[in-house]
Amino acid sequence: MAEAPGRPLPLLTLANEFFWTSGADGRLRFQECQACATLIHPPQPVCRYCRGDRLGVREVSGFATLIGFTVNHRFSLPGLPAPYVVAQVAVEEDPRVRLTTNAVECDPGELELGMRMEVVFEHLEDVWLPLFRPAAEQRRPAPAALPHDDIEPERMAVRVRQMVTADKFEDRAAITGIGASRIGRRLMVPPLSLTVDACMEAIADAGLEVADIDGLATYPGAGLNVGGFGEGGVTALESALGARPTWYNGGAETFGPGGSLIAAMLAVAGGLARHVLCFRTLWEATHGELMRQGRLPRPAGERTTSWQHPFGAISAAHTLAQNAQRHFHRYGTTRETLGWIALNQRANAGLNPAAIYRSPMTMDDYLTARPITTPFGLYDCDVPCDGAIAVIVSAADAAADSPRPPVRVEAVGTQITERLDWDQSTLTHEPQVLGQAAHLWTRTSLRPQDVDVALLYDGFTFNCLSWIEALGFCGIGEAKDFLDGGKNIARDGQLPLNTHGGQLSHGRTHGMGLIHEAIVQLRGDGGARQVKDAEVAVVSSGGLTPSGVLLLRNGS
Repeated sequence: MAEAPGRPLPLLTLANEFFWTSGADGRLRFQECQACATLIHPPQPVCRYCRGDRLGVREVSGFATLIGFTVNHRFSLPGLPAPYVVAQVAVEEDPRVRLTTNAVECDPGELELGMRMEVVFEHLEDVWLPLFRPAAEQRRPAPAALPHDDIEPERMAVRVRQMVTADKFEDRAAITGIGASRIGRRLMVPPLSLTVDACMEAIADAGLEVADIDGLATYPGAGLNVGGFGEGGVTALESALGARPTWYNGGAETFGPGGSLIAAMLAVAGGLARHVLCFRTLWEATHGELMRQGRLPRPAGERTTSWQHPFGAISAAHTLAQNAQRHFHRYGTTRETLGWIALNQRANAGLNPAAIYRSPMTMDDYLTARPITTPFGLYDCDVPCDGAIAVIVSAADAAADSPRPPVRVEAVGTQITERLDWDQSTLTHEPQVLGQAAHLWTRTSLRPQDVDVALLYDGFTFNCLSWIEALGFCGIGEAKDFLDGGKNIARDGQLPLNTHGGQLSHGRTHGMGLIHEAIVQLRGDGGARQVKDAEVAVVSSGGLTPSGVLLLRNGS
């Protein structure tokens, strides 16, 4: 048996043990529905296609089609040093079944989408990891076409449900206050102090006192407080401020980072609260520095339930890079296309004193920056930082007393129209944006051409591109032309984009900074970066995980 290399190994469960131990005899196996004979992955207690519960295991040929790959340069794991190739394959017996894996025994430069691959197993402790290498017998004269999505991006809107009532909860909510702490790299301060700073500023901005706050909402809450990802959630803030909420909410399974706002809107619309304080804090930069100094422990190498981590796919970048690669392949998109997004946001950040990176950037700077995981380079990725953002959501009738004109909520988009498993969903766009975007436009009479400023989630440049197409600011596959030269997304362009610098240059506030900037723009408080006559803003939140999008407008 090979010595365990330190990469995250899968946690064996009653549901998945057959899969991770299948390679003991060199055979690849999947769960099968015995009612409709379809393969199911990841394993489930019921067939997603026929809802049958007679389930078994089927041996397959071990051949698959290469449908994505990215050469990782940034991350290294013990026993899996960079560079290594993270790949996705679709099994020949049913291309709907996809695996995240590693491409091995090959030159990464010779890989191409559509190649035929064959499984080989790596035995580590009590698991057999299915890796894939190019098959000796390839399809000629050309590789196979990529499999189709369950529903093509152009048709995603047909799955969106229409409004069940003309009475919109959005009309009964308003945003009355915003606040932000310092935003910076390695601030070396307790994260809860950043939360308190942002919250007290937002409360004051709304003309309220702590005693007026009867609701608290956050994402992801205390349950995901690892790696500098939060301050401890509602429990921590209640303890610090002495608030006594009538209603509270906090959790990771919500409509992306803006989900706390949507939950708060529902709470005030339903009469559970009058003023809900929403907050989001990150201190990833300081957390990383404390680990480097040995003042915080490093991850202990526990087993993982992830289907991606055992193959070194430990970042969202490893998934989204493959979605970007397929967009390039299908639509002719290029690295320069993504570069225009990064350059635009750096130019905007130059006008924002709060932004972390403000120095000018050229296309050459972008293209020659160190690679992270192909096709992403350094400037395709957002900036880990420390900071907190807070937003007050009030009942619409209570908002009339606010010292600042309240910002109204025109519509939200939240519907899931595709699978949530990261490597089983949309091939050519960031997953979980197409359905949510289509849902938004069913809840308003406004259209994309009515939007004056767009604050679109940009954990990576490709996220922005996906939202631009999904929301209809250009057609599916047309972003290359829409973004060319950067004119359309400039502050004086057709779609002013991420006017504060976005997460690529302002800093990774997990989408709450985008909401903060939308309010700034709709209030006319943007100073040198202000978009003229901004009355309607669209703000997207998340992607990959369940996400959401909001359409906001000022009182005029």
